[in-house]
Amino acid sequence: MIPELTNGPGLLALAGLAGYLLGSVPFGLVMARVFGLGDIRAIGSGNIGATNVLRTGNKLAAALTLVLDAGKGGAAVLIARALLGEDAAQVAGFAAFLGHCFPIYLKFKGGKGVATFLGTLLALFWPAGLAACLTWLIAAGLFRISSLSALIAAALAPIWIAVLGMPEAALMTALLAVLVFIRHRPNIERLLRGEEPRIGRKT
Repeated sequence: MIPELTNGPGLLALAGLAGYLLGSVPFGLVMARVFGLGDIRAIGSGNIGATNVLRTGNKLAAALTLVLDAGKGGAAVLIARALLGEDAAQVAGFAAFLGHCFPIYLKFKGGKGVATFLGTLLALFWPAGLAACLTWLIAAGLFRISSLSALIAAALAPIWIAVLGMPEAALMTALLAVLVFIRHRPNIERLLRGEEPRIGRKT
């Protein structure tokens, strides 16, 4: 199912553009520079997300990156919803995720999008977002592998949002989940080889 379309193509495109630009802000790179950690793209996996920032050993920088990356997805949804409605909220949230993964400010070389995915989901429908976050936490506690936890949470997210009461967002959530899997292709290959690093490991 999809939400009822209450806005014209022009307004939806504007919501998407605003969401994309907001999602493109590379908070991991910003936090690494603020805390004097160097260029995060030259550290660990080279990813700009919170998990790689954590590999520097700076937990505060990693926590701030996590909150800000999630927040930009959530903010895109909430602002678009307040101004234009539910259809624009979904477009803006999807675009914010694309912005994080393919940021214009970094020549379209961005992160894996997990925090932004969860933040977007929390803003779209908080019960499903909370369920996805708990799924990640439980999987992380069991396996201690961030990427595997993200994949499990992403796979179950469309089910959570449909079962818990917002089926009109299930299609968009499923599309986001597919993109999470695509962005994690190298991680999936390492998981199959048993080479994926565990949470907290610096390399």
